[in-house]
Order: sequence, then structure tokens, then C-alpha cells
Amino acid sequence: MCNQAKKFLSLHLPAIFICTLLFSACENSLNDIKKIASEEENKPISRSTDVDVIYSDSAKVKARMFAPLMIELDDKAKPYQEMPKGVKIIFYDENLQQKGTITSEYAIRLEKENTITFRKNVVATNAQGETFKSDELVYDQTAKTLYSNKPVQITMTNGNVMNGTGFKSNESLYPWTITQATGTFPVDEKQEPGH
Repeated sequence: MCNQAKKFLSLHLPAIFICTLLFSACENSLNDIKKIASEEENKPISRSTDVDVIYSDSAKVKARMFAPLMIELDDKAKPYQEMPKGVKIIFYDENLQQKGTITSEYAIRLEKENTITFRKNVVATNAQGETFKSDELVYDQTAKTLYSNKPVQITMTNGNVMNGTGFKSNESLYPWTITQATGTFPVDEKQEPGH
């Protein structure tokens, strides 16, 4: 009986070992296939260069966006468009007069949230001639608001500079509010006391 078991093992052990290896190889292949499929899902579905997009509401032009490169990704949970080489948006009033601009080195538009987040050297201007600078600015297209929870610097038309830890405004960037504001304001030293 013992000799028969030894004979069985000596004949079948290599076959069992090979089957185990093959099964292990199949399992790795399935995992590799799943990984590749997952990566394919998040690959860009389109790449556009020299992008010029017009945003309108009730057949009226509200804004125009320019980007050297736009990459659209079809992530099922969060589809988005990325502008890795920078972006410029111009806002218009009812008479198609420019009422503000935003430029940045990077931007991302989240479709479901209907927001555009501008990052890296964000500079925005309004019709009053004021300039806003920050590392991040969010444009909520549904609420038609612009806001930042990052440090912001505002240079006013008279040259005064205000700094704050956050910012909020409408699409025209006027009026605006700034949180924890500090400022630099020139003082006329020639003016007599009490005047």
C-alpha cells in the first residue's frame, strides 16, 4: 500500500505542481487584465488643442474660454475636463462688453459639480480695474459665484493693496468680500493734523 502511494505521488506530483503553477499564472493574468481595463477606463477620451468655448444663457453670450490644451476624461464617478497648460476666461455683460477676466496656469472643470477650479498664478480682473491674485479660485457656474479659501491679494484702482485669507464674489467680481483683510494704504504726510 505504501509503495503504491509513493508510486502515485512520484507519477502525479509533477502534474499537480504544473497545474498549481498554471492556476497561479491564470489568476495573475486575470488581475492584470482587470488592472489594464481600469486604467483604460480613466484614459482621456479626447484631447483638444487651441480650445475656444463660448458659454451662453438664454441665447446670450456670458463668457468665452480659451485653452491651449483640454483633456477630457470620462471617469464614471467624476467626469471632468483638465486644462494643464493654462486657461483664460473672459466674462461679458448684456451688451457684450468685457466685464472681467480670469487666467491661470492650470484649471479643471468638474461636470457634475458644474465648477471650474483655477490653480497656479490665478489672476482675475473686473470692470472697475481691480486685480485679484491667488493660488486657487473656484467658479461655481450654477450659483454664478467665484470664491477662494486660499490667501488672496486685491490691488485696487488707486494702488491700495488688500490681503485676505479668502474671497467671494459674483461673476462680475464686483462687489466682493474678503475675509481677515489687511491692507497697505498710503498716507499723505503733507496734510496737517485735523484735516
